[in-house]
Amino acid sequence: MSQAEYQSREVASRVLATEFNNVTYTFKESDEDRAPTYGLLPTGQKANRVFFVGTLTETDDIGKKDEYWQGRVAGPTGTFVVYAGQYQPGPAAKLRDLDTPVYVAVVGKPRTYETDEGDVLVSIRPESINVVDSNTRNQWVADAAGKTLDRINSFDVESNQYVRMAKEQYGDDLSAYRDAVVTALESLDIEQGTDAETPI
Repeated sequence: MSQAEYQSREVASRVLATEFNNVTYTFKESDEDRAPTYGLLPTGQKANRVFFVGTLTETDDIGKKDEYWQGRVAGPTGTFVVYAGQYQPGPAAKLRDLDTPVYVAVVGKPRTYETDEGDVLVSIRPESINVVDSNTRNQWVADAAGKTLDRINSFDVESNQYVRMAKEQYGDDLSAYRDAVVTALESLDIEQGTDAETPI
C-alpha cells in the first residue's frame, strides 16, 4: 500500500453492534466513480469504515460456485455479520481457517442490502481480520462505549449535518444506544470475574 493510499483511508469508527445493526441509510458525498460510500450511524456520524472486536462464533461457506464466507462476531450488545469472498482473499482465508470461538479484530466497510420484503440489512465487508487477546477485546469495548457516548452527547448540535441527517432518517430517540453503552461497560465488570482468556 502506498503512502498516498494509506493517508486517503478514513479513520474507522468504533461502534457497538446495537447501533451498527440499525444502520439502514448509506450515501455518497460526490458523483465521482470512486467516491466512498458512507453508512450513517443513528447517533449522527458518517462511517466509511468501522472497527470492532468480538468473538468469532461461527463461519460458513455460503458460496454456490466460488467460496463466499460468512462470519458472525459476537460483542456485548449484539452480533456483527461479515462476508468475504474472492475480492477479500485475506479475510476469506481467516474465516475459512480459524477455529471458533476466538477473539478477532475486524476493520471493514459497512454494506446494506434490501430484502424482497423491503427490510434493510447491514453487514461488513472486511479489509482485515486478526486474532487478538482478551485485553484487546476489553480495550475496544471501553473505547467503543466511550465513542458512542461522545456521539450521544453531541447529538443536539444542529450545525452538524450528519446529526440532522440522522434525525431525518432514524428519529431522535437514542435510549437504545445509551442502554448499549451501559451493557457494554457492565460486560467488562463481568469479564473481570471470569476466565479472561476464554471468549464468552
